[in-house]
Amino acid sequence: MPTALEFFAGSGLVGQGLKPAFRTLWANDISAKKSAIFRANHSEVQFELGGIEKVHGEALPAVDLAWASFPCQDLSLAGNLGGIKKGTRSGLYWEWIRVLDELNRSGKRPPMLVAENVVGFVVAHDGKHFKRAYTALRELGYRAGALILDARMFLPQSRPRAFVVAVSEEIPTNGLTQRIPSAPFHTEGLIKTAHTLNDPDWLWWSLPTFDGVVRNFSEVCERDAPFDPPSKTLALCAMLSPVNQQKLDLARRAGIFLAGTGYRRTRLDDKGNSVQRLEIRFDGVAGCLRTPNGGSSRQTVLLVENGTVRSRLMTVRECARLMGAPETYQIPGSYNDGYRAMGDAVAVPATRWLTRHLLAPLAARCEEITAQNAA
Repeated sequence: MPTALEFFAGSGLVGQGLKPAFRTLWANDISAKKSAIFRANHSEVQFELGGIEKVHGEALPAVDLAWASFPCQDLSLAGNLGGIKKGTRSGLYWEWIRVLDELNRSGKRPPMLVAENVVGFVVAHDGKHFKRAYTALRELGYRAGALILDARMFLPQSRPRAFVVAVSEEIPTNGLTQRIPSAPFHTEGLIKTAHTLNDPDWLWWSLPTFDGVVRNFSEVCERDAPFDPPSKTLALCAMLSPVNQQKLDLARRAGIFLAGTGYRRTRLDDKGNSVQRLEIRFDGVAGCLRTPNGGSSRQTVLLVENGTVRSRLMTVRECARLMGAPETYQIPGSYNDGYRAMGDAVAVPATRWLTRHLLAPLAARCEEITAQNAA
């Protein structure tokens, strides 16, 4: 079975998506709280708690795939868009490149790589930051391309993410790539960035679209979780703009059970004053999960039944369901620990789709080449 290293592994959802095609041998993360979740679900994996700065390629096992879901703070629209400069959180990408170089020098070069992050990784500042990241992969002897996968394709959560997939130059990619880009995996922003690279070896990876049934958020929410007191629900509803109030009114008149979600945002009113608004949606899709750094980063759930509106924060189990984690996935720790772990994770079905249709076929080709070289 092909094997993998997971850098910045967090709560372990990447490994969950890589199964059963890959077996993770080693993983690391700097967060003790996320590591507790990882170890509770992946006890067979050697886990190293600590920053990637202390990881050395010479000490790692030889594997087929090295995966890095490096920090997104400097690439996210919610962050400062500082890019992957050294010294920033997202700049830890360069530590991953260092480890890859050390693996190469020690004769343990992984033939496949995946770097996953927010879409800003490949499109921010007209691709300026990504060009440096891409050039580093090319200098290590890899060919690469990128795809945008939105968890919305599989789950009731809007969560687009960029997946940069790189392979050693000797690995054939015919049948797994296409001549020109196409939606939905190659967005306009990604196409623009690829054109700025001006590299004839850029790879337009090919994936099929998912045509299965995606459940509505109302179907995955916990209906028996504790609610806010009525006074808090009234206060939240008072934060609705006329447009959002209309959404709630329509939900109340629908005559069926509906579960909506919302985030608190700071907006300008008609007089130019900053006011806090609750912006909601009842389209069956939850907003993108974020880490709980403050009240506005926690997603509110509004449940409407028989004209009655009740509110509460999204539960950790709901977050896990929105990430595609199995019901048996253990999430020890506090509410904030679990919410943060899920908000920082990679949606399991997105990884699994990428694995099934691209990474596993590439691994089979790597195995063929290894067998040929050994003959």
